[in-house]
Amino acid sequence: MRKITAILILMLCASCTSMVNKEDLPGIVTNKDFGRKVKMVTIPLPAVSYNPTEGGTYGALTAFLLHNKYGEVSSLIAPQINYNENYGVTGTIYMALYPLPERSWEINLSQSEKVNNDYEVKFRDKTFLGGKLELRAFAFKYTDGSARFFGFGPDSRFSSETDFGDDETGFAASAAYNIARSLQVVVYERLRRVDIIKGAVTTLPFTKDRFSASRVPGLNGFISHAQGIGFIYSTLAPRAIPLSGTYARATFEASSKILGSAANYQIYEGEFKRFIQAHKGRYITVVRVSASETVGNNAPFLDRSILGGENTLRGYGRNRFIDKASMLLNLEERIRMFRWRLFNVDSDWEVAPFLDYGAVMPSLGSAALSDFKPCPGVGFRAVIRPNIVGRVDLGIGQGLAAFVTLGYPF
Repeated sequence: MRKITAILILMLCASCTSMVNKEDLPGIVTNKDFGRKVKMVTIPLPAVSYNPTEGGTYGALTAFLLHNKYGEVSSLIAPQINYNENYGVTGTIYMALYPLPERSWEINLSQSEKVNNDYEVKFRDKTFLGGKLELRAFAFKYTDGSARFFGFGPDSRFSSETDFGDDETGFAASAAYNIARSLQVVVYERLRRVDIIKGAVTTLPFTKDRFSASRVPGLNGFISHAQGIGFIYSTLAPRAIPLSGTYARATFEASSKILGSAANYQIYEGEFKRFIQAHKGRYITVVRVSASETVGNNAPFLDRSILGGENTLRGYGRNRFIDKASMLLNLEERIRMFRWRLFNVDSDWEVAPFLDYGAVMPSLGSAALSDFKPCPGVGFRAVIRPNIVGRVDLGIGQGLAAFVTLGYPF
């Protein structure tokens, strides 16, 4: 622990602020709000993580924070290199661009020596119709070589763990219109092509060798093409990193063989979040409750309700529990320990004890208290407002899980 702390201190000391000519920067990372000289804060950081599916990952990244002429962080560029025994060396570049408060881009380009890759582009724009219409788009191509399948249900056994490569290509697009001050109606479409290939973890059985496609729909690959509609009520403020307010969402989507899907099925989802701040935002209590149910016997296994990973049950790896329905409760107390002004950039450093509590089941009506898994833990976050969060979450479930990623879990 002392060595890690010393390395972190040395890397922070290596941080610097410089002024760069706007014309020397790629056009994609600047906009009209940048001056001729751009302040760039450079912060090198270690990138060390461990989770139950991937094992340990070790590397480093450098965050470049670009400020517009108003002193706001308007672009983040973060190249990273790391090593994992399953994937070899991985090179990544992540960019978060905020040309306007109502418009953002996220771009992630990542390639490993073995199996893994991740190419994603996300776009959000709420400048249409006087801010009443919000458009979102997401295109992706990725391969996860450490995907897991344990079987269906809350009692799936750890001894049944198998590994596969989740190779996906697709897109999602949505349009949300404000029908009232805090109420949106949303329509969306998504297309997802999934191929199940051999994964990168050779110490576990290949999923296709342990399970049959007749019992696990989608195991030979599938296409899902779904259309959905939903309603969103939100009083969150501020929007990007909320301090207070309420969020509620209810959605329904249908996937049809007529439009190219592998099967006919429907998905119902509901979510509620509440943010309560105290002492001028130093303490933020967050509650999330969510539920989902997939109706249709032949729905592909990766399109069903899934718990586990950095945003649901943080004591387990991704895909740990899969079934037709799920219920989840998350409680988190975000406590600002101190505010650090480094190179004229304000950052809030938080500790966040949490409790995740959830279960999967064949249907919502069949939920049993004994099926729910408690996952206590603690998170550590660095927040650069209005839009950047880095976090480390440590959860206890079937052992200890650690997740290092960007953005709040909810």
